[in-house]
Amino acid sequence: MTTPAANHHRSLFSVPKMDCPAEENLIRMALERAQGITSLSFDLSQRQVAVIHTGESAIILQKLKPLGLGARLLESTPMDAADGPEAVPAGDAAEAKTLWVLLAINAFMFVTEMGVGLFAQSTGLIADSLDMFADAAVYGLALYAVGRAARLKIRAAHIAGWLQLLLALGALSEVLRRFIQGSVPISGLMMAMGLVALVANVTSLFLVSRQKDRGAHMKASYIFSANDVIANIGVIVAGGLVAWTSSPYPDLIIGTIIGVVVLNGARRILQIKG
Repeated sequence: MTTPAANHHRSLFSVPKMDCPAEENLIRMALERAQGITSLSFDLSQRQVAVIHTGESAIILQKLKPLGLGARLLESTPMDAADGPEAVPAGDAAEAKTLWVLLAINAFMFVTEMGVGLFAQSTGLIADSLDMFADAAVYGLALYAVGRAARLKIRAAHIAGWLQLLLALGALSEVLRRFIQGSVPISGLMMAMGLVALVANVTSLFLVSRQKDRGAHMKASYIFSANDVIANIGVIVAGGLVAWTSSPYPDLIIGTIIGVVVLNGARRILQIKG
């Protein structure tokens, strides 16, 4: 039975920390089982989420608060019967194909960069490979979620979150171990692998850029890939500083920064409640 449009409200939420597909995916899953929600609309540039719903907007805010994204209600207005509930735009085959390619690139780079990072004793490469894993998890969950029950989506997200958490803690413990032992990474391998990762993320950026205006999710993916490019440049610069100074500290610093970012992403995923 369809609820009359007159009973619907449009609530606008500010989400200051929503700046990548991970955050958008977290919000979608957090609100998946909230009763009365008709549609979600994301404005990444303004960091806002518009929700068409019945019932109290405070209930929606309660679902968003545990994510730690700084969500707050901006306004909530009743909809006219003539307006009707807004529909959620459906993704097309081109977007799905792009997501599959992005998933494949990030999954391959996770395995490759992790292996090279361990061999080169570079915490920067190890942490950056975990960032690749986080990206692959986001795209994989987005594709897995299609047609699945909310309970299965949340379970899959939590599995990915726990694995991401364990890997991030492992990377940070490796930073600590190498800080104590003082081992210097192989700077040449570090810069070469960083360059390969940069090419992979620039490719992802190009693929997403062709569709970034076709929806909030693709726009978010564009910004996510752009942030990854910056991280890759950081790894390459750190490798250059290692070669110049013969010190492990530039590698340890970039490894710590990326590791903390990945760890925080895992925390947000695990805060999703069913």
